[in-house]
Amino acid sequence: MLLVLCVDLDDDLGRKTGMETPVVGRDAVREAAVALATADPEDSDVNVLFEGVHLAEEIDDERVEVAAVAGIDGREIEANRRVGEEVDRVLAELATGEDVRAVVVTDGAQDESVLPVIRSRVAIDGVRRVVVRQAQDLESMYYTFKQVLDDPETRGTLLVPLGILLLIYPLTIVANELGLPGTVFGLASGLLGLYVLARGLGVGRWLDQAVERVRRSLFTGRVTLITYVVAATLLGIGGIDGARTLEETRAAAAGDPGPLTIVAALVLGAIRWFAAAGVTSSLGRVTDEYLEGEFHWRYLNAPFYVLAIAAVLHGVSSFILGEATLEYLAFMLTGGTLLALASTLSFAVVESVADERTDLA
Repeated sequence: MLLVLCVDLDDDLGRKTGMETPVVGRDAVREAAVALATADPEDSDVNVLFEGVHLAEEIDDERVEVAAVAGIDGREIEANRRVGEEVDRVLAELATGEDVRAVVVTDGAQDESVLPVIRSRVAIDGVRRVVVRQAQDLESMYYTFKQVLDDPETRGTLLVPLGILLLIYPLTIVANELGLPGTVFGLASGLLGLYVLARGLGVGRWLDQAVERVRRSLFTGRVTLITYVVAATLLGIGGIDGARTLEETRAAAAGDPGPLTIVAALVLGAIRWFAAAGVTSSLGRVTDEYLEGEFHWRYLNAPFYVLAIAAVLHGVSSFILGEATLEYLAFMLTGGTLLALASTLSFAVVESVADERTDLA
């Protein structure tokens, strides 16, 4: 059995004629269409009702029934729910024991938002959209723009840059009156460029994730939150100390230092602070892993590796700048290598023994 289902999502039929829905039967739907056309000849749902009757009269190779269902004006979710309830009532009234399939008749894209609700109750063979020929696709375009502007993310993406562009001209006029012709224009253009770049690179999503991680760290008592702040501070101090060392090297040099000397000076001034930052952050991470029950002994290699790398870089940079002997360089290279090897082997043995004890237990 085929059910021709006329959908009036905003309930024009009920509001303008006072008729109760659902309306079932060709004659009843035809009367409803005439009543709605009499009440409001320009209402597009009149065409939907007449099209439903027309489809039912066209199909003669199977049993066909026509019904009109309505939703609620201005409330899409409640309207969809009401349409679903009325479809259930129509199907219960038919109750023929046959498999029922439906052809849905609507007057535009907005009414078609209820299709998933109908499909959950009856199989849909097709959808017939009825529009006035002179205004074909006009409602669909309106509904599409409405949906785009209702979406917060899309609205922000489209309207914020447009708003900034529209503000540039009046801000420039105000700036000219104040004697600042280029400042406001440049600032507005810069803000627009930063916004578009941030949207393109997904910086907003990254910032949201970073804020969420910080918030979670605050409420769960993660040590890394503190150690990362300390490490960032130490890195900043290291950068300043490296720049100071570079200035001292330039002042002591007879001419302009070469690239290798510049790098060595920066490393020599910053390496101890960078090493402290690496040890601090790695110990914080190890502490959090231990508190969460996910600690492994090999995690303790991190601070020793940082110290080993720092020792090697300190020896090399000191030797390049002429502040250390060849023996000191050899000592730092050997010491850093041995420190890394010793920590790796030691914690590997400790972890192996700990795993064996766990298996025995």
